[in-house]
Amino acid sequence: MAPIPSSVDNETNALILDLQRRQKDLSEFQLSRLRDCRESIAVQQRFASEMKEDLDFFDRQIETLGIACEDLERKSDRDVVSQVVAEFGAFATRIRKDMRAAILESKRAIDQQSRSRRDELLKSTPSQRNRLDEKSTDDKLMQASNNVTDALRRTIGAMQGELERSVLSHQLLEKSTASLRSTSTQHDSLTAVMDTSKQIITALERADWLDRLLILAALMFFILVVLFILKQRILDRGLRVALWWTRFIPT
Repeated sequence: MAPIPSSVDNETNALILDLQRRQKDLSEFQLSRLRDCRESIAVQQRFASEMKEDLDFFDRQIETLGIACEDLERKSDRDVVSQVVAEFGAFATRIRKDMRAAILESKRAIDQQSRSRRDELLKSTPSQRNRLDEKSTDDKLMQASNNVTDALRRTIGAMQGELERSVLSHQLLEKSTASLRSTSTQHDSLTAVMDTSKQIITALERADWLDRLLILAALMFFILVVLFILKQRILDRGLRVALWWTRFIPT
């Protein structure tokens, strides 16, 4: 497994470590215990059921790690954790195949042992049968004690797993809440900026209309001045030239 970068958050690191512990327990303890089971079919089925439950929980943790991987900020971290998720997924597929093979191997051994005991009982004397019965009773008591111990151990392990999962879920919830709070703050800031921009745009539109009115008034004034100048230079002068002779008419 590739080393986990130090930039990965603590929650994701804790989840990876928990998956590694469960991976070791499944491959080194539970699989061997199931394969070497020789007591009875009932015990074998109990071991298989416990291992299946742990595998199902292992798969759920892989899914949780995949979701946490998508929330990582750095692409390099996402690539490394994504590779870890793929490795855990491949292990889960492989261990399920090994579990089915271990069940078949254990069943063959239990069937063979049962046939051997039955043949031994048929060939033994009454006293030997009594001793065998007593031994079988002692074995059953010992096995019952071991079963209770294993059940307690599995219960404690399941409670610890659920507690770790609850803590992880709480941490993920806090992280999501912080992200939502940050998003809400950014939304409020953006809304304030948009309101300010709207006010500025409205003020600019008003100023634009005032500028247009001023330009139009200046243009009208300019036109009037030009018309006045044209009147003085052309119309009035033309009339004076045309009526010059009127100056000689006696009043």
